[in-house]
Amino acid sequence: MIKLIKKFLLIPIVVLVISCDQPLNNKASSGEQVVVKVFSSLTCPHCADLHDKIFKDLERDFINNGLVKFEHESFPLDMAALNAEKILRCGGSSKLNTKLLSELYEKQNKWAVGSDISIINESIKKIGSNFDLTNAQMDKCLLDKKLEDKILNERVLAQKNYKISSTPTVYVNEKNMKAKKTIKPLRKLLKTFCNEI
Repeated sequence: MIKLIKKFLLIPIVVLVISCDQPLNNKASSGEQVVVKVFSSLTCPHCADLHDKIFKDLERDFINNGLVKFEHESFPLDMAALNAEKILRCGGSSKLNTKLLSELYEKQNKWAVGSDISIINESIKKIGSNFDLTNAQMDKCLLDKKLEDKILNERVLAQKNYKISSTPTVYVNEKNMKAKKTIKPLRKLLKTFCNEI
């Protein structure tokens, strides 16, 4: 199955978990979390646009205030996205990863071009080096078969569980937010879960 996935790399995952530390005004007061999942690929231009429009606002208004915990998981569209995800996971620190994630999306039109994966890998590594990743670390991550299988298995599970047909796709508490790929509908939904947001 993994070999088949490697040949047809199709889609992606970004998971955003939002927990409210303030009093809640609905059923979430029982300790439930608001979970926002954005299924995307590091080489998908629409995904980069969505990340730029949503993540920065969520980071400013929710994550930095301690109301949101952001987690990224990938479902790569192609080999370049898979390798970028490997570099993204080299960092270890979630703060480093979200900054590197934003940088990969911001510079996507520079590194995710062409068909020579060696040149693409070098471009990704150049971005990673700005986040204190060494060439040796990144080379090790790029060759890590366990990491590759883990990423591809996550993709298989996401496809099985969510039936993703295009990227990016946004889910809030397991509900598909069809075509609502801006911060406004997310903010409105979050207001129903957290007071003073």
